[in-house]
Amino acid sequence: MTPPPPVQPRAHQPFVPPNVQMKEFTLRAVLLGLVMCVVLGAANAYLGLRAGQTIAATYPAAVIGMAVLRIFKGSILEENIARTAGSIGESVAAGAIFTIPAFVISHSWLDFSPGTAYWKSTSLMLVGSVLGVLFVSLVRRALVEDPELPFPESVAASQIHKAGQVGAEAAKYLFYNMAFGCAVFLAGAFNIFATDKDWVFPVGQMGKSSLRLGAMGTTNVLATGGSTVFSGPTVSPAYIGVGYVIGPVLASLNFSGTIIAWGLLIPLLMYFMGPQLHAFMPANPTDESWIAQANMVWRYIVRPVAVGGMLFGAAYTLFRMRKSLGVGLSRAFAELKTGAAPPETTVRTERYMSSRIVLMGIFAVFCVMIVLYRYLSGGMVAAVVAAIVMLIVGFCFATVSGYLVGVIGSSNNPISGLTLSTVIIAALLMVALGVSGTGGVIAVLGVAAVVCVSSAVAGELLQDFKVGYIIGGTPRSIQIVELIAVVAASLVMYFPLLVLYQGNINAGGIGFGDKALPAPQAGLMASLAQGIVGGDMAWPLIAAGILMGLALVMIGVKSPMLVAIGMYLPVGTTFAIFIGGMVRWTSDTLGKRRGLNEAQRTRVESVGVLAASGMIAGEALTGLVTATFSFLKWPVPVVFKEPSYIAGIVVLLILAYVLIKVPLANAGRPEDPAPPAVIV
Repeated sequence: MTPPPPVQPRAHQPFVPPNVQMKEFTLRAVLLGLVMCVVLGAANAYLGLRAGQTIAATYPAAVIGMAVLRIFKGSILEENIARTAGSIGESVAAGAIFTIPAFVISHSWLDFSPGTAYWKSTSLMLVGSVLGVLFVSLVRRALVEDPELPFPESVAASQIHKAGQVGAEAAKYLFYNMAFGCAVFLAGAFNIFATDKDWVFPVGQMGKSSLRLGAMGTTNVLATGGSTVFSGPTVSPAYIGVGYVIGPVLASLNFSGTIIAWGLLIPLLMYFMGPQLHAFMPANPTDESWIAQANMVWRYIVRPVAVGGMLFGAAYTLFRMRKSLGVGLSRAFAELKTGAAPPETTVRTERYMSSRIVLMGIFAVFCVMIVLYRYLSGGMVAAVVAAIVMLIVGFCFATVSGYLVGVIGSSNNPISGLTLSTVIIAALLMVALGVSGTGGVIAVLGVAAVVCVSSAVAGELLQDFKVGYIIGGTPRSIQIVELIAVVAASLVMYFPLLVLYQGNINAGGIGFGDKALPAPQAGLMASLAQGIVGGDMAWPLIAAGILMGLALVMIGVKSPMLVAIGMYLPVGTTFAIFIGGMVRWTSDTLGKRRGLNEAQRTRVESVGVLAASGMIAGEALTGLVTATFSFLKWPVPVVFKEPSYIAGIVVLLILAYVLIKVPLANAGRPEDPAPPAVIV
């Protein structure tokens, strides 16, 4: 009996057929996308520097683009172009905040003023973002058309575009909560309520407590006793929103690091070091004196331990993804070997830049990088090595980033882990070549900056390619608008960093790396570059953190990186993020208890994430405005000289109530169809 012929896979049919011509690459779509690119990028720069997290801009950009273009009767392809340009700013911002502050934290750049730092920062962002577009353009076809890659966020974004009226309806949840987040943040900035509160607790009794190291009567007695500090949650719509978006599991992991730092390590260290620290304080120390000493212990002892934990967490993340990484790289090289450019065709959905043009662009950027690294590091050997490392590692990691986006989405893409690997590779090569000092550190960070930006942009672009593939967009138009958008984002992204940096200094901070702008990823990059190249690292503390990360994995912790970041960030930040995660858990639990079906739960989740995203954007944008006031040394109105933190807790409860009440109130009827799942 002859076996039946194998079933041929069904040919892909985009939502807009290839033979249909409609408006796509229009001026209004590009301009709207560029505005969203800059605004959402700046908002993510604010959020990333303060909370160590960035939030995917794909969904807000899709909702906003749809709401605006529907007024002008724009087409679905125009909406896709606007979303594509609008979402890429978040990737440029992520790459920038993970690396650019590291130059300042490591003291490689002693001046962050526009006259000296603008063109350096912009050049690194510009080169990295353009390379990200070019790198992923070489392998777009193989990855986008791979049926085994689910592209979860691309599918969700495409469903928002297809949903039409649902997306326009969803815009109100985003905009209303942007206004609400703005109002709450301004109330805190005007001192209507206190946003933070510290409490000092004794650990032992100064002058009386002691610890005997031996049997009764031994003279091996240590004087102990001091005070420690714990903080309440920061009253912040953005932090609550971040916790809601990442969910209870990740928020709890993040906060567990804070408990390890401020509930275990710092109390122990203050108990044993209290008498020694007392010598650095006035004769009758106040609570403020103990708070300052506890922060010093956290900054110079606990944070290096957290750096070791982050390093192990990054390595463990890459190890867990080793199969996916290998597949991504093998497919990239196979695509290059067979010639990535498709045959010339008049089919609209097959029109994109040829590999020859892309390779010429990569070579031109490589030559520019040699010149740039030569100027930054001061040595030709370091410049050439840095450029070669950037080219090889950058292409590999950009491809890997694109593949991982296809598997887990851009929100979960481990860009910091890829960048840490780049820092280590580049630093070890510099040491092997005898390059040391500030020049070596600058070269290492320069490579890391370009690779970080290119990997972030490559992942987001591949996600946009997949959305266009599903909807029926023209690949060449997507490539062109991405290039325009990354150039625009790179040209302006320095200014949010400058405003936040200088505004923090004018408000009494130190710039990057303090409680107000912790920039945890950039701090880690700086520590590694200095430690390997410059030899300025507390290696025993780093080793302790690495062993801590190993122990966390051994007891089943899925993300030791998040735990370590929780140790690195201020208590108020992670505490507020944890509360946001618990608010999400409460909303999910109440939905299950009410017997909501899957469609209703999806609707609750979508509305909740949009509302939380609105709160995040509202505070972030308003925070940039108030930072601009500090930057210009303009006074901000102050209502109460000593605002109440109790009032702040009431505001925190109102935020929680809104994020529970609004989504559940919009669950809809059981028979209503499920909307697009706006999830991360």
